[in-house]
Amino acid sequence: MRAVSPPPMIQVDQLTRRYGSVTALAGISFTIPAGQVVGFLGPNGAGKTTTLKILTGYLAASGGQARVAGKPVDGDPSFRKALGYLPENAPVWPELTVLESLRFAARARGLRRAALPAAVDAAIERTDLGPMRHRPAGALSKGYRQRLGLAMAILHDPQVLVLDEPTTGLDPNQVVHIRALVRELGQDKTVLFSSHVLQEVQAVADRVLILDGGRLVADDAPDRLGARLTQGRLTVEIGPDAPAETVHALLAAVPGVEAVTRVHPEAGLCFELRAQTDVRAAVAAAVVGAGHPLLGLTASRADLEAVFRHVTKESAA
Repeated sequence: MRAVSPPPMIQVDQLTRRYGSVTALAGISFTIPAGQVVGFLGPNGAGKTTTLKILTGYLAASGGQARVAGKPVDGDPSFRKALGYLPENAPVWPELTVLESLRFAARARGLRRAALPAAVDAAIERTDLGPMRHRPAGALSKGYRQRLGLAMAILHDPQVLVLDEPTTGLDPNQVVHIRALVRELGQDKTVLFSSHVLQEVQAVADRVLILDGGRLVADDAPDRLGARLTQGRLTVEIGPDAPAETVHALLAAVPGVEAVTRVHPEAGLCFELRAQTDVRAAVAAAVVGAGHPLLGLTASRADLEAVFRHVTKESAA
């Protein structure tokens, strides 16, 4: 008997949202399984925050459906028991201390009285809020308010976390801490987080979703997205004493090479090749056979910033 696969923790099917004549989401679909950390990217106005608000029940969809932990978000509100949400601007009660805020949030979440102290202490420890525990939330810096919002999101140990710009306002040390926390949380939770910091997504996410103009324009692991963008490209590094024009002609003459471009001239003699087939062996043989020192021969791979620019430019064209 074949085992039944567990349902995805987040499921979005042909989701649309319109504001009058403006379409913010144009029928996007994706699923996220348990234990995956997913970065959500897009230019301003792409539909990221709209999607997150629909997933968390703060905004109704115009069409399509979204599910969290197997439950429709436009139906029984019990889906919220499985969900922790940090909006872009963390909600805090300025007159309450950090400790009072978390105790209030825990009671609002329905945590049992006996479990409440341990849950609050764990959230404070995980978000490094200990030194601020007795400080009024209104007196916190923006970074610490963000941490308090994250602490409230994880209080009830949810299966799914939706984080909208979780490192906004944090200093570099705090950013490192929150990134590590997101990776840790992703070991046993599903995490969907939006960010404008592409290096952050590259460092943390197992997978990337990119929205543009309300449409999903990319969905894959960061490395695979970069590899697809630069498929068929090689970077060749030659010893600096070799004549640039001679090497350029040598590489262009290798069977299968379609184009040769010199790159990073400040770093020495480096070329990028474009080919439809694997020409690494032929390139190496040609360079070494001509008596030039071959210092490097690697498949080119675009970073997430290059992928982002490429897919959002394409969809705008």
